Amino acid sequence: QVQLVESGGGLVQAGGSLRLSCAASGSILRINAMVWYRQAPGKQRELVARITSGGTITYADSVKGRFTISRDNGKNTVFLQMNGLKPEDTAVYYCNYNVLSPGRGPYDYWGRGTQVTVSS
Repeated sequence: QVQLVESGGGLVQAGGSLRLSCAASGSILRINAMVWYRQAPGKQRELVARITSGGTITYADSVKGRFTISRDNGKNTVFLQMNGLKPEDTAVYYCNYNVLSPGRGPYDYWGRGTQVTVSS
């Protein structure tokens, strides 16, 4: 079993910055991908940023140039640096890891989410 815990959310004014973190613990052989999603009220969950074990990074068009995803492999932690925040970035942010564990094929784990609120 793998547990993900997000932190770093909060309330910020438009134009401000926040840094989200997601730390994994448990039985982990390899993390294939670390992904940040977000879900705003009344909207579907959407991919924000993704980083693979090979270092390939993708971003949603809406956050390119403002958000940066990075990782600390030694600590099984992924970060999302969010700059130039806009009210439309308001959402619950979730981390998702695709993990290979002993005796189990690749499996997706989710954190519980952290609220990001951007005021205008």
